[in-house]
Amino acid sequence: MVYPAREDSLLLQTYVKKWAHGSVLDVGTGSGIQAETAASKKSVKKVTAVDIDPEAVAYCERHHKAKKITFFVSDLFYSVAKIKFDTIIFNPPYLPADPREAKEDAIILAGGKNGYELLERFLKDAPAFLKDKGQMLIIFSSLTNKGIVDKLIEQNGFDFEELERKKCFMETIYCYRIQWNQTISRLRKGVSNLSYFSHGKRGMVFVGKYKRKKVAVKFKKKDSKAVGRIKNEAFWLKRLNKEGIGPKLIAAGNRHIIYWFVEGEFVLDFIEKSRPLAVKKLLFDVLRQCFALDQLGINKEEMHHPVKHILVKGNNAVLIDFERVHTTRKPKNVTQFVQFICSIAHLLKKKGLLVNVLLLRRDAAEYKKYPDLAHVDHIIEVIL
Repeated sequence: MVYPAREDSLLLQTYVKKWAHGSVLDVGTGSGIQAETAASKKSVKKVTAVDIDPEAVAYCERHHKAKKITFFVSDLFYSVAKIKFDTIIFNPPYLPADPREAKEDAIILAGGKNGYELLERFLKDAPAFLKDKGQMLIIFSSLTNKGIVDKLIEQNGFDFEELERKKCFMETIYCYRIQWNQTISRLRKGVSNLSYFSHGKRGMVFVGKYKRKKVAVKFKKKDSKAVGRIKNEAFWLKRLNKEGIGPKLIAAGNRHIIYWFVEGEFVLDFIEKSRPLAVKKLLFDVLRQCFALDQLGINKEEMHHPVKHILVKGNNAVLIDFERVHTTRKPKNVTQFVQFICSIAHLLKKKGLLVNVLLLRRDAAEYKKYPDLAHVDHIIEVIL
């Protein structure tokens, strides 16, 4: 069944006329409207058009005779030669799946259970086929979940521009022009195999290879209102690395930092699977690092709930995420981490480590008055 040209196709066609150039890939070509439109432009050298449906490809070969266009069957990029394109066009099936639909209707209308799964696959594979200064023109519906689509674009290393939105009967159609995030585009020349890893409230982390070793690259999230966090983290990592704290910083710019990737596990995962002595050594290691931060007169923040801020490599703790570090007269890294120990007393008890919460809090109060290493040692001795 061939997808006919509808409102979404005509909206996308408007911007294919305006933006398409160079070598063009039309994914999910359907009736071939976008391929034909691109081929009609002098600025377009060649068009490759693919569709998962052999019937659609056969239809296009019968009705579109432009020498610039080559049609063939492919599930997204699966059968496309490993070359890069200047322009990639995609009008995906983007509606949430309806179990009442016939199979052939679902193929051309449904983008997955939630509507965005096919677009998610496309965005994940697209980096291997898009030139450094290339662009993608896509269309999708408000029923696809715009917020999730925006995040998927960002997570795959791209920025987007909304070209137009058009209200239809029960939905809004969006047309986007997508290009490489400029910071990522520049970094790809030095860091290979960049791919999305994780994100937090303010930043996103990609992983890649630098000098044949795995590195993490951290960027500010597009929707983050925080100012100067990346620059702040770079400043403090450089200083704290001298104290043996934090992942090793390699390089930094105004919008990114690069550091050696820490192959470790989160602190609670380590505690749950490790023996009591190893857990106690880990807690002492973290307290010592917190004490070093206190001695420098800075607060790391989040040490009262550092479940995603401590990685354990072997038996050693590596503190991560230093975006919010700031100087202060009354640092509280040790006392915050004591709060955390108290909050997981039930978990430590299961491991055979008895925590007297009242004594711990008393010792933390004493440390607050006399912040020295002797009081840190006494805190760990309370854990039996």
